Amino acid sequence: MAITGNKGEWSEIYVLLKLLGDGILYAGDSNLTKIRDLFYPIKQIQRTENKTEIIFSVLPDKIVKICRDNNINTVEADRFAREADKLLHIIRTSKGSSFSSDDTEQFMNEIACNTLKAKSTDKTDIKMIIHDMRTCTDPELGFSIKSYIGNNPTLLNPGKTTNFIYKITPALSADDVTEINNINSFSKVCDRCTAIRQKGSALSLLKPESEIFENNMILIDGNLPTIIGSMLSVRFLENIIKIKDLTDRMQQLNPLGYNTAHNHRFYEYKIKKFLTDCALGMMPATVWNGHLDANGGYIVVKEDGDIVCYHIYNRNEFEDYLFNNTRLDTASTTRYEFGSIEYTSEGDQIFKLNLQIRFI
Repeated sequence: MAITGNKGEWSEIYVLLKLLGDGILYAGDSNLTKIRDLFYPIKQIQRTENKTEIIFSVLPDKIVKICRDNNINTVEADRFAREADKLLHIIRTSKGSSFSSDDTEQFMNEIACNTLKAKSTDKTDIKMIIHDMRTCTDPELGFSIKSYIGNNPTLLNPGKTTNFIYKITPALSADDVTEINNINSFSKVCDRCTAIRQKGSALSLLKPESEIFENNMILIDGNLPTIIGSMLSVRFLENIIKIKDLTDRMQQLNPLGYNTAHNHRFYEYKIKKFLTDCALGMMPATVWNGHLDANGGYIVVKEDGDIVCYHIYNRNEFEDYLFNNTRLDTASTTRYEFGSIEYTSEGDQIFKLNLQIRFI
C-alpha cells in the first residue's frame, strides 16, 4: 500500500533527505535569510519508527552510513541530495491534500524508512548530533520542523483549550443578541465584536476557558493570561492580525498599567517568551513543567525548499523570527465553539474568542 501524506508530512522526509545530502545546517536571521557564516556540520541524524531507532551517520567523503536493527548500509550523500530535489518538486506541484511519491517511497525502503512522520508526543520532529564550532562540542539536539511549502504552518494550534471568555457589559437585549448572533459574514467574528461595541457594550476579559492553559501561561509569566486575552480582543475589535503590530498596540493601550516612562518594552518581552515556549515545548492542553522538548530549536523549510535553522543558542534571532513572522488567525467557530453570545448559568452574557497563531 502506497505511503500517502500531506505537504507538511512529506516535508519531514524532505528535511531528512536534504540535510543528509548537504551535510550541513545553516542558521537563519529574523527574515528567514540564511546566515552564510553561521552553520553546523551534521554528524548524525536519529529517527525512531515503531520503537526502532534508525541512525544516519554522515561520514567523510560524502558517505552516509545507515544502521537499523544491526543492519548496516551505505549510500552516497549525492544520492540523498538528488532524491530531495525530486521530492521537493513533487511536494510543490501536488494539488491534493494528500498524495504519494513512488520514487521517494522506493528510496525510503532502501534507507530503512517506512513512515513519513516519526512518532512523537512532544514538539521534536527530528533529532541530530551537530558540531558546534563555537563551543567545539557535538550536542544531541531535537528540532521542530515547520514548512512553508503549501499552507503556512501554525505555531499554536487552535482548540477549545485556547478559548478566552469575555463578559458583555452592560448586557444586551434579547433582540440584540439574536441580531448579532445572526451575523454570518466572511469576517463574522470581527463583525459580531464590532456590533457588540456599537450597541454600547464592551467585552471584559474573564479568564481562559482552560485552567491548564491558564496555568501554563502563568508559569511563563503571571500576567500572560491578561496580556494574551487583551491582545486577542484587540485583534477582533480592531482587525489587527500581525503579532508585532498587536504588540505595538498593546504597548499603547497598556492594559496592565506598567510604568512605560522609560520606554521599557514590557509587552514585547513577555510575548516573545510566550511565542518561544509555544514553539519549543508548551502545549495548551497538557500540563507543562517548563521543559523544552525541541531543545535544539526550529528547522524551517522555505517555499523554495531552502532550509534554515533557529538554534536555541541563538535565542535573540529565534525570538525575533517568531515575533516578526506570526499572526493571529481565525479558526472554525463551530468546531471550537466560540464567536457567539452565550448565557452562563447565572444569566450573564459571555462571548468566547479563540487563540490560533500562524506563521505569515
